[in-house]
Amino acid sequence: MAAVYDLKQRGQLTIFDNFDDLATDLAEYIAQLSEISVKERGCFTVALSGGSLISFLGKLYEAPYDKTVDWTKWYVLWTDERAVSKSHPDSNYKLTKDNFLSKVPILNNHVYSINDNLTVEDAAMQYEFAIRQLVKARILNVSSINDCPKFDLVLLSVGSNGSVASLFPHHPALEQSDDWITYITDSSEPPPERITFTLPVINSASNVVMLASGEDKATAMHFAVDGSGEEFDASAVPACLVRPVDGKLVWFMDMLAASKLQLSG
Repeated sequence: MAAVYDLKQRGQLTIFDNFDDLATDLAEYIAQLSEISVKERGCFTVALSGGSLISFLGKLYEAPYDKTVDWTKWYVLWTDERAVSKSHPDSNYKLTKDNFLSKVPILNNHVYSINDNLTVEDAAMQYEFAIRQLVKARILNVSSINDCPKFDLVLLSVGSNGSVASLFPHHPALEQSDDWITYITDSSEPPPERITFTLPVINSASNVVMLASGEDKATAMHFAVDGSGEEFDASAVPACLVRPVDGKLVWFMDMLAASKLQLSG
């Protein structure tokens, strides 16, 4: 069972009883977006965060999606990455490859990972260049509002502190708007060096999914969804700052993550 809420400017929220129901609905949602995008544009561009999000993608490589999704039209990137080798346990690439990419027939040259042989600053610059090449090739559209790349789907798991991608509370990277990709060397969570999408890129996507599960996310979800009055500093909970400028925002939560929300209807 699931309960659906219209959050007006904060998008649509669905609360699920259990992991299986959430993963099933998420797979159907992603498959539908993929089908629409492939029909309209000939491809489907998706940017993934790491962490718990990847565990929720398992239904996509099961029936019927293993056969019905046109995997050859997918282009996969990451919203953020840790400055570690691709074989390191902290690598979002490794997590995604081991638990998702290795199980679906996405073309290798459609997977854009971060160069782990560069400094974090150079890796950020090169990743932005790779995205600009996808724009040039018209694989990625561009937002008519801010000239940022317009991904078909950005999938984000929300941290217990309200972080998204590698954008952490009160971090100067939250203010970055000149670059599509930025880097940090002082992450509040290890490892310290990371690259990340900036907020304008996240907010330029056609569709943004925010996923949260577990009781440790409840307080952050309360602030992200309910807000906390005019004096609340949104930079304290970066998930508050995810507001697509010309796209759809959808929240997928389990009951524990949603336990402190002030909902009606």
